[in-house]
Amino acid sequence: MTGRAHGGHDPAGRIVHVLDLDGVTDMAGLMDRCARDLALPDWFGRDWDALADCLADPALWPEEAGDRGLLVVVRGWRAYAETRPEEWQVAEEVFAEATDRGPGLFVTLGLGESSERHPDQPG
Repeated sequence: MTGRAHGGHDPAGRIVHVLDLDGVTDMAGLMDRCARDLALPDWFGRDWDALADCLADPALWPEEAGDRGLLVVVRGWRAYAETRPEEWQVAEEVFAEATDRGPGLFVTLGLGESSERHPDQPG
């Protein structure tokens, strides 16, 4: 996660990185998006354990995040959660494990995105 932080302001002063999962519907897509959006190193193994290890390692965070903390905001996740609920459950467990292991790391799911139809729309 040596790339530039992007995507917003955190009242607690943490560095904010956005993980945008829009269009992701499987584990391979999730791993590719994590590698891209979180600027993971080339040696990132693209599996659940490697993702937890990279997220929890402050040495891979942006330089200023070591002191201030890192907030990863996951957006556009609902389509993946609906398409592959069992995989998404594992992803959530990996995010939680990394948060437990990485001091100063917080992973949160962005609200307000939904692929579901609104009740007032025909369908």
